Amino acid sequence: MDWQTRANAMFPLGHSLTELDNFLSGSAQSGAQTIAVVGTTGHAPIGVEIALAQARFVLQTVREHPRRPILMLVDTAGQRLRHRDEMLGINSYMAHLGKCVELARRQGHKVIALVYDQALSGGFITSGLMADACYALPDATIRVMGLPAMARITKVSEQRLTELAASNPVFAPGPENYLRMGGLQDIWSGDLAARLQEALAAETTGDLRSRLGQERGGRMFAQRVIEAIMADRDVLAP
Repeated sequence: MDWQTRANAMFPLGHSLTELDNFLSGSAQSGAQTIAVVGTTGHAPIGVEIALAQARFVLQTVREHPRRPILMLVDTAGQRLRHRDEMLGINSYMAHLGKCVELARRQGHKVIALVYDQALSGGFITSGLMADACYALPDATIRVMGLPAMARITKVSEQRLTELAASNPVFAPGPENYLRMGGLQDIWSGDLAARLQEALAAETTGDLRSRLGQERGGRMFAQRVIEAIMADRDVLAP
């Protein structure tokens, strides 16, 4: 389903989203409030141009529309794997985007994300995973790395990784597994406009992903490690 269809379902009161080279931006009406919308489409690989375009839009929203909520629409194949982007320092561009999102948050902008199609690798980390809360549609594709690629990198056989993925969400793709790990706040179904309004109205209480992963049985040690580090810090603090 294309982004226009998704947008029309989420914003029945209207929107002004435009697409330019797989970059989405604009504003939309959600209930009684206007929100800023930025994202990608067409399984866009995130290169320096799109990373800068998204960062520019976020900064413009902070400057011109104080405290306006920001919705990030995620459809990406990850970072662009080109020699040119690597030589230009794509990691720095993506870090800049992440910093701009954090600036918006600190300036009072609620930032939520929706994986409406595909979310892979670094393109997901600096968009959906930088939001206050990330959501996904049931038919979305989410993974950090495909099992064949993971097998080549880790030198663990693809067969063994497939076996592990059957019981461990860390190895398995799909929104349900990311929900178990705490990476997703929820999976939207039904009335998308209503789900969006609920997400915008939800209280922001900090980064709960590790705690949610523990509660949902998807990540059993991350929260324990965090708590142990914080306890040691309190003991060692002057």
